[in-house]
Amino acid sequence: MTCKSLTRVACRTLILGLLYIPLASAQTPASDSQTSDANKSWTATTESRMPNTNPTRTTESHTKSGNRTVDKQTTERLGTDGHYQPYLDVEKETVQVNATTVRTIERSFAHGPSGEKTLMQVTEEEKQTLGNGDGKLVRTTSNPDLNGGLQVVQKVVENTKKTSPDLQESKTTIFNPDGSGGLVATQQVDERQKRSGHTVEVQKSTMLPDGSGNWQLVQRTEQTAKEDGKDRTIDERILKPDSDGRLSVVSRTTSKETETAPGQKRNTSETYSTDTPGLAPDGSLHLNQRVVTVQRAGANGAKTTEQQVEQPNPGDPGSGLQVTTKTTDVARPSGSGVQESTTIQVRDASGNMGVVSVDTKKSDNVHAVKVDIAPQEKPK
Repeated sequence: MTCKSLTRVACRTLILGLLYIPLASAQTPASDSQTSDANKSWTATTESRMPNTNPTRTTESHTKSGNRTVDKQTTERLGTDGHYQPYLDVEKETVQVNATTVRTIERSFAHGPSGEKTLMQVTEEEKQTLGNGDGKLVRTTSNPDLNGGLQVVQKVVENTKKTSPDLQESKTTIFNPDGSGGLVATQQVDERQKRSGHTVEVQKSTMLPDGSGNWQLVQRTEQTAKEDGKDRTIDERILKPDSDGRLSVVSRTTSKETETAPGQKRNTSETYSTDTPGLAPDGSLHLNQRVVTVQRAGANGAKTTEQQVEQPNPGDPGSGLQVTTKTTDVARPSGSGVQESTTIQVRDASGNMGVVSVDTKKSDNVHAVKVDIAPQEKPK
């Protein structure tokens, strides 16, 4: 696991055992698109409490001046003396080198028992975007060795080419250490995106080396997104080869987002899979998850987002879906900033819903109350 994954949200997701799907964030600290003020700076503090775990406090800051942006995140946990002690820092610097090139460097630090700060990981990225739509991204992740020197543990190279006004193709190659001091390609992803009117079709092929120097297809994802006024639908299929190399659908997700009333949106996503807990595989697709997300705009600029996850009961999969997780996020303007609270409930073994996490957040970013609900995306 990388240090980058140990941010507040990811830590909570890990602790909950991936029992819920995170809500669309009400604030994206690293995003510059939230504000038209090029030099806007803000800070935010979040306190998280979960049963049988030490409370944590996360402080974020965002500073932008000219072509340079700095984002910092410090996570602290409550010590035995009743005081918060730092245990993880993430520092990210983004520089707009010129009109086409952006460089980013992110450093993650851990804190020892005595407060000493130790570098855990460095990620460097350079992204080039040309006027014709072509682009290139190179991302290198390094960890310190026993002597303190940085050793590359992963390199990602992505080349994007816009072959026509409505067609874009990209190739992403992932490199890992080969054990001899060099890097070897371990995964390749080819993606093709085609737009036609209000419809976007995406096909993504994931390949691994077969040991003979050739790439072997291990998964293909096909997605179609359509917009019709204020409604949006997404249909995604995941195909994998069988023992004979023939592709077959192993998962399908359909999502629909509608504006049910002024200031209110509803998104329903259903996932069908050949692998359902408690059922022997029969080659057919079975509904094994439904996610319903509702966003409401309240008085005085407040936003409320509620998400409900339904899954089968592994002990009785034929009984249909049951609610397994509920997440409620409320963000409201407060003075010159925003106050936000997030509560997560999870069904226990007795069938009762219990609170497993409560986050409270205060930010002086007046642009933070902006919750965009979209169908859950799969990691690339």
